[in-house]
Amino acid sequence: MTGSTPQTLGTDRPQPVDVHRLEVTHVEQDAYTVDVRGHRLRVDQPLEAGGTDSAPTPTELFAASLATCVAFYAGRYLHRHGLPRTGLRVRTEFTMATDRPARVSALRLLIDPPPELPEQRRAGLLAVASHCTVHNTLHQPPEIAVELAQ
Repeated sequence: MTGSTPQTLGTDRPQPVDVHRLEVTHVEQDAYTVDVRGHRLRVDQPLEAGGTDSAPTPTELFAASLATCVAFYAGRYLHRHGLPRTGLRVRTEFTMATDRPARVSALRLLIDPPPELPEQRRAGLLAVASHCTVHNTLHQPPEIAVELAQ
């Protein structure tokens, strides 16, 4: 959701004009729903972590966010150059840090381009895809405030 005037999110601090909102609500045990722009996602934890394994974990969605952003940018590059997107795939692996704080320590993304991608377009595809919004955000982290609502 966007607005045309500064907004606040439970604080008196003005927020940027282009504020996007979502809401997370507890469902049961370790499961939550995420409502964003009329869409609903669910997150949970695996059985071994105390959840019911009814949905991906927030950390898996984090990795999926990066992978889908890379795929979107790669797809737009292909479309812009009149190339088919059929067969485009992004495979992702991530590892967790072994020390504290708990966090993802490494992500690896492998772009499988469409089979008919010309050799001269491969470097351009990689350059564009590796500068997606989520990737850029990880390289230039945003300010994050976690606060209790009043």
